[in-house]
Amino acid sequence: MNKSNIKTVAVFCGSKSGNNPLFVEHAATLGKLIAQHEITLVYGGGRVGLMGTVADAVMNNNGKVIGVIPEVLLSWEQQHKSITDLRVVNDMHVRKKMMYELCDAAIILPGGHGTLDELFELITWNILKIHEKKIILLNSAGFYDHLIAHIKNMQQHEFLHEDWQKRISIHDSPLTIFS
Repeated sequence: MNKSNIKTVAVFCGSKSGNNPLFVEHAATLGKLIAQHEITLVYGGGRVGLMGTVADAVMNNNGKVIGVIPEVLLSWEQQHKSITDLRVVNDMHVRKKMMYELCDAAIILPGGHGTLDELFELITWNILKIHEKKIILLNSAGFYDHLIAHIKNMQQHEFLHEDWQKRISIHDSPLTIFS
């Protein structure tokens, strides 16, 4: 990631931690690196799961964090009250749009349906030239191997308008994102 033009990065990830300790380790390392590079984190506003881990790591390393959470998720994701800026919005669509508008790049960590929704909306908006933000997939412990294989399959069967690797870079470690 070219850090000189990246001032804010959106991180999309699970509101749960998953069952592999490497997911939490990578989320914490990523948060620390974001703070060390003086990049502001934009994320979903929760204090639990990988979301909370990334935000805590940024805050624990004197970084800045902007959380964007819809009203409906205030109790579900347990909004983080110790971050720099928490923005409560009306719904998920407003949340995603605001996060996209606030960031210069996006990093996707392991997560569930919501994380995949956010990833594919980012890719789609990139292809449609709604934005052209860098999209980074952190493939912790091979979490996204099957998804990557499926994207390659879509390319092979000519359902994609361009080479998917123009839009997504894949990293197995948060350290390589910043190298």
